[in-house]
Amino acid sequence: MINLGWRSFFESQLRDDDAALLRARIVAMHRQRAQLLGDDIDAAAPLAGNAATLQLTVGDWVLVDPTGPRIVRRLDRFALFQRRGAGTSGRIQPIAANVDTLFIVTSANRDFNVARLERYLAIAHDAGAHPVVVITKSDLADSVSDQVKQASQLSPGLLVEALDARDPAQVAVLQGWCGPGQTVALVGSSGVGKSTLINTLTGSALATSAVREDDQRGRHTTTGRSMHQLPGGGWLIDTPGMRELQLVDVADAIEDVFAEVAELAQSCRFADCTHTGEPGCAVLAAIDAGKLDAGRLQRYHKLQREDRHNTATLAERRARDKRFGKMVKTVMAEKQQEKGNK
Repeated sequence: MINLGWRSFFESQLRDDDAALLRARIVAMHRQRAQLLGDDIDAAAPLAGNAATLQLTVGDWVLVDPTGPRIVRRLDRFALFQRRGAGTSGRIQPIAANVDTLFIVTSANRDFNVARLERYLAIAHDAGAHPVVVITKSDLADSVSDQVKQASQLSPGLLVEALDARDPAQVAVLQGWCGPGQTVALVGSSGVGKSTLINTLTGSALATSAVREDDQRGRHTTTGRSMHQLPGGGWLIDTPGMRELQLVDVADAIEDVFAEVAELAQSCRFADCTHTGEPGCAVLAAIDAGKLDAGRLQRYHKLQREDRHNTATLAERRARDKRFGKMVKTVMAEKQQEKGNK
């Protein structure tokens, strides 16, 4: 079981009455079923009944009744990569669970975007996964040194690797995060070469599409979340390109990504300084002195505003759902009472 990433964290959650259940990991998610893999199981289980309420995602560990099979319980996660769902529902959408390392994939062409990387980094920090920025398509650029420098400066100790995703010799630099029992996830916008990178890491042949000449973007090819076994014993989770990646309830993670802003803020005159014009603001003073980039502070404020808005939206939805649930219970109770009085 260790080769699937089983560890003491999950073992400690088992109860005496779980003895008849099988331990399995979700290695692929489909609309109506989850593909399970374990020492004693390799099967698909329906996402119905109790399983439909568990908010399952690829990478989850579950306990399974072999008759069916039927998912009985999801074990607690040590890490969860999630986002606010697209649209206005405000629901939290789990993307990948129990991830050790998050490969944030961008490319050396027009896709490279510092603001987008900061957004992914905030989610990685919130998930508890170790982020590594991977800049692909280095063969299409005259030099990638500027992109590597920009990415490296986004967070203290952040590791950045630039490579040609088609070249096994260059991709080998990532093998250190892909050893036995380790799980890595792959995220990035459409067309940055994620499928090509997976092909090289796994030695498999996922469908890929050629780069379009007009905008240097590849066509997105991944349509579902799945895990792929790596030659070194680890597992890699692929996720579809996410066009609407929104932050929610990640205030602490934003502070981690923008650590230099948070550190400067400790020297501001006012404890509640917003760094937008207050006297004695150490952050604005650092910008005036050329020690902090003004664009960095603007992006910090933008992510904070987005997080506050989405978090408030989520809280409002939860409160609304709770009120609706109470109303339904009241109506049902009144109907039962009326029936009893007849």
